[in-house]
Amino acid sequence: MNPNAELDLIVYGATGFTGRLVAEYLVQTYGKVAWAMAGRSESKLASVRDEIGAPKDLPLIVADGSNRASLAAMARRTKAIVTTVGPYQLYGSELVAVCAETGTDYLDLCGEPTWMRAMIDAHEAQAKKSGARILFSCGFDSIPFELGVYFVQGLARAKLGHTVPRVKGRVRKMRGSLSGGTAASGRATIEALQKDPALLRLLMNPFALTPGFEGPKQPPGDKPMHDPDLGLEVGPFMMATINSKNVHRSNLLLGHPYGTQFAYDEMSVITPGAAAAFDATGKPPLPGEGPSKAERDAGFYDLVFIGIDSDGRQVRAAVRGDRDPGYGSTSKIIVEAALCLVQECADVPGGIWVPGAALGQKLIDLLPRAGVTFTDET
Repeated sequence: MNPNAELDLIVYGATGFTGRLVAEYLVQTYGKVAWAMAGRSESKLASVRDEIGAPKDLPLIVADGSNRASLAAMARRTKAIVTTVGPYQLYGSELVAVCAETGTDYLDLCGEPTWMRAMIDAHEAQAKKSGARILFSCGFDSIPFELGVYFVQGLARAKLGHTVPRVKGRVRKMRGSLSGGTAASGRATIEALQKDPALLRLLMNPFALTPGFEGPKQPPGDKPMHDPDLGLEVGPFMMATINSKNVHRSNLLLGHPYGTQFAYDEMSVITPGAAAAFDATGKPPLPGEGPSKAERDAGFYDLVFIGIDSDGRQVRAAVRGDRDPGYGSTSKIIVEAALCLVQECADVPGGIWVPGAALGQKLIDLLPRAGVTFTDET
């Protein structure tokens, strides 16, 4: 973090659909935060500033992902950058490098594990040296899941006396749409795999984000099955590939409090009558497009985390969000994560983090403001 920077945070990509929602949440919720909007076009930034009711004197910063000097100038002005400019494997590498060099905190919404691993390999040493805290996956991917595991393991400590070696993450109900950015990231990953088939091994490895550590074989979660702990049918969950990697990285960064034999999987309830995990009708929106406010407000999610001890005893926790996951909830979560990092977590050292490991209980305590709650269901 740049402790003497003039700004607390900059929203980079504020003219995009998700970036605009992030900026709008800041305007509506945090009047006293020193922040700015950044993007490639000053005139578009000014239009968004006026449309969302931001103060006329809100700083507007012109920066372009292909212009390293403009990114560096932006980074030096702020403690943290929140970037919604994806796919990150196409547009994010220079910004990560610049933040790692300048000691500026960085938060994104990335669900692209092969790129994340490349950034860890390339920039973690520099981030540790400069003090930059680089936080990937600060939206629905993967904060509700990473912190859901963190929370249920806390329940296990309190009720069973220790953490448990097995946690199941289950999506009980969800209403929302696949974001255009998520779809674009998926396409970019497929194209990257076509160019370098060796990346497939990383993509399929649950421990791809824990370099130097390989844990036990994990539950596959790739076929429909009956879950006896829920008494319901469950099937594959599309975000499990990225979320599970982040959970294992969290365990690594925290010093393996869940144990080195920890097993985790995510699946989605498919019982008839349950809300679909995602609206699969029609084509996903293009980047920059998204659902209406009414559709975002009508969205929600309900997750359950089941911690299972080696003797069969269980603890359970629910994580619920009050907006659609891909846009409404995500745009609020990343703001809370950024402000938690800058305002509450000066003691977190530089490095490439996942948000739950860096922010932990402090973020859990803040997330109800963003409509995300954690409750004991044991």
